Amino acid sequence: MKDKLQLIATKEFKEYDEMYKIVDFLNKNLSDLNLIFGMHEKNNSHVVSIYKEES
Repeated sequence: MKDKLQLIATKEFKEYDEMYKIVDFLNKNLSDLNLIFGMHEKNNSHVVSIYKEES
């Protein structure tokens, strides 16, 4: 059975060139809690998303 991702929260921030480093840091250090962080660009800002992995 495939794991499903449940969207927990999103937050939009002003554009920050190194935001991907924060998302990478969170993913590396909180993966054991079944949390996954994502990021995408929207206009001139970044949107960070938090997902919980469900079995």
